[in-house]
Amino acid sequence: MKIINTIAGLKAALKPHRLKDQSIGFVPTMGALHPGHISLIDRARAENEVVVCSIFVNPTQFDNPDDQKKYPRTLEADCQLLEPAGCDYVFAPSAEEMYPTLPKLTFDFGNLEHVMEGKFRDGHFNGVGIVVSKLFHIVNPDRAYFGQKDLQQVAVLRRMVNDLSFDLELIPCPTLREKDGLAMSSRNTRLSAEARKIAPQLHAALQKAKDLLIQGKTAEETQKEIDLFFKNIPEFRPEYFEIADFDDLEPIEKMKTEGKTAICTAAYLDGVRLIDNIVF
Repeated sequence: MKIINTIAGLKAALKPHRLKDQSIGFVPTMGALHPGHISLIDRARAENEVVVCSIFVNPTQFDNPDDQKKYPRTLEADCQLLEPAGCDYVFAPSAEEMYPTLPKLTFDFGNLEHVMEGKFRDGHFNGVGIVVSKLFHIVNPDRAYFGQKDLQQVAVLRRMVNDLSFDLELIPCPTLREKDGLAMSSRNTRLSAEARKIAPQLHAALQKAKDLLIQGKTAEETQKEIDLFFKNIPEFRPEYFEIADFDDLEPIEKMKTEGKTAICTAAYLDGVRLIDNIVF
């Protein structure tokens, strides 16, 4: 496995593979890797001849400077996970390498910018769109892999890939969870021991809402019961809990056909912002 810090260096390393017409699988990350990330590497390894993983804490997608500052940076430990998983190249550029000048281009993802994450994180998806489009141009992968835990991000990037005709396949992969149901996340390491015990209740709220909708409850009725659920766990500070159409993430009143209902949530616990979702 090779660790490369420059755009020119990565392009040079990948050129011989392109000449051999070898398929390239790409997993973009911000580091602080966990088994959920490694599952994406496993999938890329199974479906491609070459696997590239980027590790870059992207400054343009943080609306909160403190959040960016606190984001864990563990490159050495990350590489120790990536090599045995079969990653061929780690692209770990500096902010100066990725942004020699501040980008002036802005993306508008329509309704996706104004619901859920977009509603509470101004400019977040513009930053995601810029950095991922840059990475797609640099790596030029055949397939790119993203975790479904960031469901809205997947929807945004799917729209970008389709609208801008990127010549790649975007592959969403299932959320990996701890044994107690908590979605794996780099942010989980920032939870205190007591908060970590409570954290799985976020997934429990999603499961409860799913059960209520399956029983025939409306979204409004379900929301009221979930509000009561969180009132009994005051350690949580919910930001949103939305029942939406899987395709466009617009609110819905009743459960849709199989695979088309999404429930998404974000909440603060112990000062850490956790997100999760369920699709059914």
